[in-house]
Amino acid sequence: MGSFGTNTSSTTSFTLTGFPEMEGLQHWLAALLLLLYAVSVLGNILILFIIKEEQSLHQPMYYFLSLLSVNDLGVSFSTLPTVLAALCFHASETAFDACLTQMFFIHLFSWTESGILLAMSFDRYVAICNPLRYSSVLTDIRVAHMGISIIIRSFYMVFPLPFLLKRLPFCKANVLTHSYCLHPDLIRLPCGDTTINSMYGLFIVISAFGVDSVLILLSYVLILRSVLAIASQEERLKTLNTCVSHICAVLIFYVPMVSVSMVHRFGKHAPEYVHKLMSLVYLFVPPMLNPIIYSIKTKEIRKRLPKMFFKLKL
Repeated sequence: MGSFGTNTSSTTSFTLTGFPEMEGLQHWLAALLLLLYAVSVLGNILILFIIKEEQSLHQPMYYFLSLLSVNDLGVSFSTLPTVLAALCFHASETAFDACLTQMFFIHLFSWTESGILLAMSFDRYVAICNPLRYSSVLTDIRVAHMGISIIIRSFYMVFPLPFLLKRLPFCKANVLTHSYCLHPDLIRLPCGDTTINSMYGLFIVISAFGVDSVLILLSYVLILRSVLAIASQEERLKTLNTCVSHICAVLIFYVPMVSVSMVHRFGKHAPEYVHKLMSLVYLFVPPMLNPIIYSIKTKEIRKRLPKMFFKLKL
């Protein structure tokens, strides 16, 4: 992304900040983040490997789970370089275009994850409310089209962001509050008019996260109505249990995101490290917890894990 147009300022780099308020704990924080990265990368690779190898998992639900795992790997790898550089090596400078590129990919994967969670809620809706039509509605071709549509939607929503920033003059001290580049952080720095950037950012947040979350909620209202119509309590619980993993994935994605937004808007007097920690939770925790949740709650994956480790030992 080195050709984003002509920047009207002399800015060539941004300064990333770690946690200067917690200087004595930075090594421990770096170790914790490395552990989160390791668990996230290993867990998502294992999920992908198990789904590929286990023939019984070649179903729409697990195709969407594979896409979620690939996306979570993307989130991890898009933040890893600058976080490690800032916390472990105290290399806080990042090039202007490199920062815009990282911003693009972080937001691309965030928007994509929201779309994947919506597709997974549709899968649960069809499986529970229209089980006889499940195989005819969610064919392999249709699942592939849904996956491609999610990626295309996310790409076109995020694509203008670097261009909108590139056109602005940067004449302030270009110090970011995080150890990675985010759009809300970057639009604080230009000395030009950022109204278009702010309005477009709000538009894509509402049209993606807002619409997706409402549709996910609607799908679960319909699912709950269908489940309550089942006579047997045991069958009701068994049916709802198939949704637990997805509900957890939705909560660990949307709750930190809403919390970050609330802290940003209403917690202006909170210490700076609170804002940074909330942002870290939003970006780091979902990619780590998703494979753990699906490994624990999905019987087929849970049964396949010991077999795989046994083969590795041999």
